[in-house]
Amino acid sequence: MARTTEPRVALIHYWLVGMRGGEKVLEALCRMFPQADIFTHVHDPESMSDTIRAHRVTETRVGRLPFARRMYQSYLPFMPRALEELDLTGYDLVISSESGPAKGVIAPPDAFHLCYCHSPMRYLWDQYHVYMRGTGPLQRLVLPHVAHRLRGWDVTSAARVDSFAANSNHVAARIRKYWRRESEVVAPPVAVQDFAPVAREEVGEFYLWCGELAPYKRPDLVVEAFNRLGLPLVMIGGPEKTAAKLRAQARGNVKVLGRRPFGELKDALARCRALVFPGEEDFGIVPVEAMASGRPVIAYDRGGIRDTVVDGETGLLFPEQSVEAIVEAIRRFEGERLWDVDSAALVRHASGFSEDAFRAGIARMLPPGYLPAEPVPLSRPAG
Repeated sequence: MARTTEPRVALIHYWLVGMRGGEKVLEALCRMFPQADIFTHVHDPESMSDTIRAHRVTETRVGRLPFARRMYQSYLPFMPRALEELDLTGYDLVISSESGPAKGVIAPPDAFHLCYCHSPMRYLWDQYHVYMRGTGPLQRLVLPHVAHRLRGWDVTSAARVDSFAANSNHVAARIRKYWRRESEVVAPPVAVQDFAPVAREEVGEFYLWCGELAPYKRPDLVVEAFNRLGLPLVMIGGPEKTAAKLRAQARGNVKVLGRRPFGELKDALARCRALVFPGEEDFGIVPVEAMASGRPVIAYDRGGIRDTVVDGETGLLFPEQSVEAIVEAIRRFEGERLWDVDSAALVRHASGFSEDAFRAGIARMLPPGYLPAEPVPLSRPAG
């Protein structure tokens, strides 16, 4: 039966300590449900956008533990119970944003609970052994016991959710594997309206890598590949400590710029020959930003990239995370002149990952009457 009154909405997000991809999704949900209240384990208001700060935010008891804003991940064992203690009485719609523990809230019996899953907790499931190798002696002693119990709770709490949205087919497969639940793919919102192509004659000859210089994104492979190729490469991203190490590894054709303002990044995306993306991501926002800038993507054929890049049309996919595979892909890209693309076609393709598309996907998953009458309109860049 359709609702006749404006629903009370609770947004559950794992923690609010910085503006990354998950928080961008939460922002979009805030605009979609301007009346919503937010519940989270730890909240650092100074790190949040104005959009999120405009909503009432309630912390679980984890937020009151010592040094919670800095050590929140150490309090993972306390998060399931903290979620279950939240009083959601009177809420009609619960949307959990899951990457850390968020979906385990106990919703009212007549409420609809939609979980938007960025990923099942990697450190409990497929990345557990990778995570263990990077921990200290105390964590290696304690984590196996904690993780065993958390896995059981993670699977059990999945049964509390009425419907799952996955941010990619890659994540949908993990939901099916670990939670035995089906999900509908709803790509996260990308601010494609903030990017635009330049005229063909303004496109440069340099390749681009950009993002956080995290080991799993494999910037080291790109540096070594372009050392061998001798072609120009620009790298944008931090932290500076990692950037300095890469500069020491790089030859003269590779420029490691570190972090740069958004305007400079936007310009590089529009003028590069192609974006090189060797990491495995659950979704991967930067490749969509590159295509919204009219430029193709050369990427590792694994993860969410399979949802966004069409091999041979909007970019080129290579089969292995190796220097040799990247070198071969760049040579093929050059030999087949795949850089000579129709930028307008790439922009059209990227528009399928806009916030409007995200809103439409979420709306399709909700029962009648659960959408607000007038969600906050999207802001558009001048001109």
